[in-house]
Amino acid sequence: MVELSGVLGVAMIALGMVLTPGPNMIYLVSRSITQGRRAGVVSLGGVAVGFLVYLVATNLGLSVVFLAVPELYVAVKLAGAGYLAYLAWTALRPGGVSVFAPKEMPHDSARRLFTMGLMTNLLNPKIAIMYLSLIPQFISLEAGNVLLQGFVLGSVQIVVALTVNLGIVLAAGAIAVFLARRPSWLRAQRYLMGTALGLLAVSVAMDSSAPATSG
Repeated sequence: MVELSGVLGVAMIALGMVLTPGPNMIYLVSRSITQGRRAGVVSLGGVAVGFLVYLVATNLGLSVVFLAVPELYVAVKLAGAGYLAYLAWTALRPGGVSVFAPKEMPHDSARRLFTMGLMTNLLNPKIAIMYLSLIPQFISLEAGNVLLQGFVLGSVQIVVALTVNLGIVLAAGAIAVFLARRPSWLRAQRYLMGTALGLLAVSVAMDSSAPATSG
């Protein structure tokens, strides 16, 4: 039986991470603004499958690979930190634009939108770190079936993340219009997002913890 403290802990972590601007949010918002809500929802479907891939892989022992080859874990983590730093610079550099600023983008097919949503999530360092290092810490050996606990706690994260992201997809257009009429707010949002991404990149790069195994 999964402990309530574990469920609440995972839910809070998932909420905090999904509200921090990152690759998933940037992709979903950009697609929702340029191609409409339907495109955003289709992209979110790809993101959802990415969550499921991490959930299954982690609970079937992917983290064991990182424990056996810590250098690989460090390499993945540093690559993720570098990607976050790049996104931060994109937002903060002179002439940069907000994620909510309308921009010209090609209109992709539903299949491509889904695939890009999937790949964006699979390559998202925040999600990799959460599944490999954070969620397993809420598993209790005394509570019984470790594999079942892993799937339940991962499912909690998925529900929280998809609920918040769906709200962002549906509201992206309205938010973009609101901010477009208030240029100073648009700049503030861009700087806030860039700073958050930069701090997350530093945090990921400096984190010395090792991946925990859920099985």
